[in-house]
Amino acid sequence: MSGLRLRSEHAALAALGGVLVLFLGAPLVALLVTSSGADFEAGLDHPLVWPALRLSLWTTSISLFVIVLFGTPLAWTLARSRGRLARAVETAVQLPIVVPPAVAGVALLLAFGRRGLLAGWLYPRGWSVTFTTAAVIMAEVFVSAPFFIQAATSAFRRIDPRVLLVARTFGASPIRVFLRLGLPLAAPGLLAGAAMSWARSLGEFGATLMFAGNLQGKTQTLPLAIYVALESDLRAAQALSIVLVVVAFGLLLFVRAVAPSSATNREPPP
Repeated sequence: MSGLRLRSEHAALAALGGVLVLFLGAPLVALLVTSSGADFEAGLDHPLVWPALRLSLWTTSISLFVIVLFGTPLAWTLARSRGRLARAVETAVQLPIVVPPAVAGVALLLAFGRRGLLAGWLYPRGWSVTFTTAAVIMAEVFVSAPFFIQAATSAFRRIDPRVLLVARTFGASPIRVFLRLGLPLAAPGLLAGAAMSWARSLGEFGATLMFAGNLQGKTQTLPLAIYVALESDLRAAQALSIVLVVVAFGLLLFVRAVAPSSATNREPPP
């Protein structure tokens, strides 16, 4: 095959891919270039903005703490297990990634709502977690935990099992191996997973709306504030959207920065 034909075919494939790149990039470029500095400042002065921003930062921080606290031991267990039960659990944990957010909201209501499956046990006096700030955190944990668990499990699996075996032969307990070897060796992957999980929590909309409602200062997060502001003040909706895009872009840069470090654990040492 001639060099000219090779270059032509490469150019054709690149052009096809470029169409999708343009389609994905055009809305983001429009979001940025159609807002002036004055419009951006005016949008941030909207009364919806700062309560929603504070609530989002608070709830996503709490949800990330819960996910890391419980998700890290779960990911370690899944990475070290080889049975069918572990594979079934791993598949079930990843299911919220593909479940539509509206379905997640309905499922949370049917499980934790006032008349849900666990209502008699959780709310003996009739109180319900729905439409509270705690419901926002629960919704964020439900939709974003799989991203951390998936990344953490992969990071733990990249650790050379011979290193762990040597530590066990020297008498290290399972918890000591986990704390002294597992966590440090998998740290880049854990950080990347935490960043992706936090980004997913920050952008959560559907499950939060259905399970926690849209109460300003109580359950109205940034995406919900954008939805409300779009009906009355496009500048506020655009300003909040720009904030979320910038944060998401920063998190992606962070993930790409730590990814090469996590890749170094893929090959076992000689």
